[in-house]
Amino acid sequence: MARGKDLVGCRFGRLTVLEKTDQREKHYVLWRCRCDCGREILVDTKRLKRGTVRDCGCVPGKNARRGNVAEDLTGQKFGELTVISRAENKNGRVCWLCRCSCGGQKITTAHDLKAGKCRSCGGAAHRTGRNKIDLTGRHFGRLTALYPTDARDRRGSVYWHCSCECGNTVDLPESVLVYGNYRSCGCMKRENQKQISKKLHMIDGTCIEMLEKRKYREDNTSGFRGVYQMKNHKYRVSIGFKRQRFYVGVYDNYDDAVQARLSAEELVHDGFVHAYRAWKEKADRDPEWAEDHPLHFEVKKVNGSLQVMTG
Repeated sequence: MARGKDLVGCRFGRLTVLEKTDQREKHYVLWRCRCDCGREILVDTKRLKRGTVRDCGCVPGKNARRGNVAEDLTGQKFGELTVISRAENKNGRVCWLCRCSCGGQKITTAHDLKAGKCRSCGGAAHRTGRNKIDLTGRHFGRLTALYPTDARDRRGSVYWHCSCECGNTVDLPESVLVYGNYRSCGCMKRENQKQISKKLHMIDGTCIEMLEKRKYREDNTSGFRGVYQMKNHKYRVSIGFKRQRFYVGVYDNYDDAVQARLSAEELVHDGFVHAYRAWKEKADRDPEWAEDHPLHFEVKKVNGSLQVMTG
């Protein structure tokens, strides 16, 4: 059949096409069909032509999972929805076409209707009040919720306009406020970062505390920091210090590469930490001496080997 052909009067299994509707499902036209049993359902063009749907669900094995005969929900109300007629089954479940109080239509399963999972068409008229909690005046850390906005996040959570103790305002979803994911406009994080930075000792871009508490990393091809497996299956070893990277060597064996990296760390990182601690102890006792004797710890590659220069 050519695309766009009028299917009215055509038969597909036990279904006879009665009319073309103005509705669409996944960009396909919905056709009103009558089954040989007398029921009417809406089926899209794709499923009709492919033979996916050949009856209204009255044939055993094509109906709801819990029985061959489905309960007739026509005319019953579920929240804002009123059941109009039977629709084609989906995934073995009986579906119904419903009209919403706002004028919209929705196809949903009998299970979702009875369980209260579907109570409206989901249009804008219903989204504004769905799952809405009044947070006006409630405090969340430094934040105070002022009023809800019309914005929603991808999960449908309402954005609330909030004021922070620092004087700033910010819009945040209801969910992140209720679950404590946000406690300020961002000022608390900035303050904490400043406090942490005051406790760290940076020397020429190198953090003493990070060298002392370094951990094994598994974000490279070998699983050990500074050891990288090359395409020829050998292992390249390097070490970073004072915003520079120094080449250590290439090794055939993984264990040898790791040992080379550990030796380089002992020479460079541990050596630097020990030198700094010794210098800091003298500097605390005699600040004037520290001004005349700044810490000097440099790494250079000499004749293929790393060497430390101090003074």
